[in-house]
Amino acid sequence: MRTRTTSPRKVNVVTLGCAKNIFDSEVLMTQLRANAYEVEHESTKGDAGIVIINTCGFIESAKQESIDTIIRFSEAKQEGLVDRVYVTGCLSERYKEELSDGIPEVDAWFGTRDLPRLLKTLKADYKKELVGERLLTTPAHYAYMKIAEGCDRPCAFCAIPLMRGKHVSTPMEDIVLQAKGLAANGVRELILIAQDLTYYGLDIYKERKLAELVRRLSDVEGIDWIRLHYAFPTGFPLDVLDVMAERSNVCNYLDMPLQHASDEMLKAMRRGTTQEKMDRLIGEIRNRVPEIAIRTTLICGFPGETEAHHEDLMRWTERHQFERLGCFTYSHEENTHAYSMNDDVSEDVKRKRVEAIMEQQAGISHQLNQKYIGTTQRVLVDRTEDGLWIGRTEFDSPDVDNEVRIQVPEDVHLRIGDFASARIDSATEFDLHGQLV
Repeated sequence: MRTRTTSPRKVNVVTLGCAKNIFDSEVLMTQLRANAYEVEHESTKGDAGIVIINTCGFIESAKQESIDTIIRFSEAKQEGLVDRVYVTGCLSERYKEELSDGIPEVDAWFGTRDLPRLLKTLKADYKKELVGERLLTTPAHYAYMKIAEGCDRPCAFCAIPLMRGKHVSTPMEDIVLQAKGLAANGVRELILIAQDLTYYGLDIYKERKLAELVRRLSDVEGIDWIRLHYAFPTGFPLDVLDVMAERSNVCNYLDMPLQHASDEMLKAMRRGTTQEKMDRLIGEIRNRVPEIAIRTTLICGFPGETEAHHEDLMRWTERHQFERLGCFTYSHEENTHAYSMNDDVSEDVKRKRVEAIMEQQAGISHQLNQKYIGTTQRVLVDRTEDGLWIGRTEFDSPDVDNEVRIQVPEDVHLRIGDFASARIDSATEFDLHGQLV
């Protein structure tokens, strides 16, 4: 065993999974720092005595990544490179007992709602006065804003309610206060996240309040962009589109995972909608916000999906020409409604169907991007790379969507987090290329 040279008051927080986990890690880090811990996010220095792994348990690939990470740091503990290892988040919430038996090197396991208990284990106080404050792990100019926890939807394939519980909205006043604090610290873009944005307010206000929340956030001085992620199509509050059309700082962008288009698959997935209803909703969205970019997510290989169902999905996505689209293979998850079904589509067929969808989408994206050539776009600069400034338009979310690659004259300096005007000279499937105006 090597001699330990780590700091017992230094914590390395490692985050896996979605933006909701990023938000949770940022809250945790703020609490630890207020308790005189030195905190870093995903540090590679190797000098932290404590490692906290915030895990994902959504689908098989994400679970495996989380398990691999836990094992890696458990081995580091055995080698004397780490003093203590703690695990929190969705995987820990769902499989705590099984994991604790298999990986005894972990000092303690915590679920998604165990922050006070985790802090107590570290002899740290949960400071209520810090509620809403976060140590950002994203670039300083944008932040994720979780407006609700959990989900009440009955989707057959989804394990989120098992890990996150029922839907609980955050009071509007608290969200606005958080937004003001973020804006005061230089955040210019808020990315609203929840398992289902459209359900916001039903539990505490007895009606859908997403439109009012977005309107109030758009009034916060210093917030230039507000972006909406994870909207459910059933019961979609159309009044939020009016706010999007009215307010210049509400991005013409909507992330709405639709999952499938075949009526038989939608029924089996328990989505509570039909292809015809989704067609009407998409038409209404595009009618009210003509310049909108719709991002959606699809699942291939759900139990019972035939080649005819897949071809129906292909025709449907070709018809709707979604600006942004992601596609995943179905993952057979324990204790979900779909787990009782026969997982009868082979992994090879699932993968080939995903590849077919994404190949089609590449062509759609390439065609749609051609309309930007010759236009001037407002771009938020995220980083520099290979002598270029890389940014995004209002139609693009970080990490998952298109980027704009800007040539900048040597005598001009842009800062990360600045807005710039770029004249678009060329476009590929997933990137725009331009010159600084």
